[in-house]
Amino acid sequence: MTTTALEPRAGRRCHNALNSLHATHYFAPELGEELGALGITDPRAVNFAVRSAALGPVGAGTVAATFYNYKYELVARHVPAVWETAAAADVLAARARAVDASLHRLLGAEVLASPEMTEAAHLALHAARACSRSGRPLYAAHADLPVPEQPHLAYWHAATLLREHRGDGHLAVLVGAGLDGLEAVITHTATGRGMAPKWVLTTRGWSRADWEAAADRLRGRGLLDAQGELTERGTALRQEIEAETDRLDLAPYEHLGPDAVARLTALAADFARTALTAGAYPPDLFGKD
Repeated sequence: MTTTALEPRAGRRCHNALNSLHATHYFAPELGEELGALGITDPRAVNFAVRSAALGPVGAGTVAATFYNYKYELVARHVPAVWETAAAADVLAARARAVDASLHRLLGAEVLASPEMTEAAHLALHAARACSRSGRPLYAAHADLPVPEQPHLAYWHAATLLREHRGDGHLAVLVGAGLDGLEAVITHTATGRGMAPKWVLTTRGWSRADWEAAADRLRGRGLLDAQGELTERGTALRQEIEAETDRLDLAPYEHLGPDAVARLTALAADFARTALTAGAYPPDLFGKD
């Protein structure tokens, strides 16, 4: 383990690059095809199933708590009923097949078989060894899964571990900041880096009335202005949230060390750019509109 200090936000930059590729599978047609073959056809049920399957056949309360920004009523519409359609183990296997197929489509066989992919998998798995299970349910559940043998799937698995580790810590920070799930999404969208409102409303189960009520609560706290933009106080809160999330997520990147973090970030960014060029995400996914 290195004792050399990381540059500020180095861990965040590495996570963002890793997650940019990890999250592509949620929008991949291969995922819908694989889950559809199991009888799970609603896109929201697919999302709940694949991300929570590592936890086992859990109920709506567990999914709503660990996912945080989905409306409970939407979750309860699909969970736990989804486990009557397909076993969690079968969902995990289908997810792995979908990831394999989508990565082949987005990156190409040559990239997947490259020394760079093998190197990235090694670095990401090394970083993940320093993650902590304590208070991190989604990370802990995925950490109990076996590491795939193929380098591109091992890399994706490690990216999943690092994503869920940071995400679990981030939720603790949001609770401490007094932001509920929808308020957290609205303030993130207001930064210009979160999902566009129409995607939030479509995928998270919230209505426009829910959105406006949450925005009013945020205005009452002085975090949003009349136009829905972050105030100075709101901007400061988002910065504090990200900084505290960085602090809680520091261990894997300190374990990896500055040079290796920089190398992993560069490799991950290259993979992500290739996937984005191949159309991995809907063009209107991000932004304030």
